[in-house]
Amino acid sequence: MVKPRQLLWWSCVDGVNMIKAVFFDWYNTIARFYPPREEQQVAACRQLGVEVSPQALRRAYPAADDFMTRENAFFALRERPELEQQRFWAEYERMLLREAGVEVSAELALQIIQEVRLHPSEFALFEDALPTLQEVKARGLVLGLLSNLRRELDELCQRLGLTPYLDFTLTSAEVGFEKPHPAIFFEALKRANVKPAQALHVGDQYHSDILGARGVGIRPLLLDRDGSWEEVKDCPRIKTLAEVLNYL
Repeated sequence: MVKPRQLLWWSCVDGVNMIKAVFFDWYNTIARFYPPREEQQVAACRQLGVEVSPQALRRAYPAADDFMTRENAFFALRERPELEQQRFWAEYERMLLREAGVEVSAELALQIIQEVRLHPSEFALFEDALPTLQEVKARGLVLGLLSNLRRELDELCQRLGLTPYLDFTLTSAEVGFEKPHPAIFFEALKRANVKPAQALHVGDQYHSDILGARGVGIRPLLLDRDGSWEEVKDCPRIKTLAEVLNYL
């Protein structure tokens, strides 16, 4: 149930600011890796003598992914020299495990993430993704996917059954900038043909999704499936995608 202060936050008196478009982040919002990456992490850690629980890793991933977002915004990882990329991934892995209650050296962290990469994953939808997109589309709203994923989304969406409900997909590779850069959000607004106040963006990352959307005037919703963002008080938080419908 939407709290009264949230209803006030979304209210409008003239209809100009009614939500006409909903943008969804892709990874960890609509889709996840399968097998789940916490399972692959547990297996890789165990292979190298480190014990960590999948539950702790699920709670730890948002902080590590947020670190990645901020680093990417500062200096794109793909443009860094190989040695710098290795250092980043070692620090990413150390942060992930630290947040999960385990300390490892940079050398061991790099070994763990290299072991993880030996076992590639596919994408799978969260159970609440398709029903939510169906309902959003049934309400006549423009629906788009925004992602920092540097690969084509159309084929993935077709394979996963999302295409009938989407008006467009948009990746950082197409725009040349990654969230939270304003360019990707402005391009989404252009494709949806709506004003910023008429759009809602749903994502699981505070810096890339919430601050990025808010920075151009789009209303943000923070998806916090595992309670990792409880300290965030400056925007609405939801636990499932079904709750998006309360804000339309």
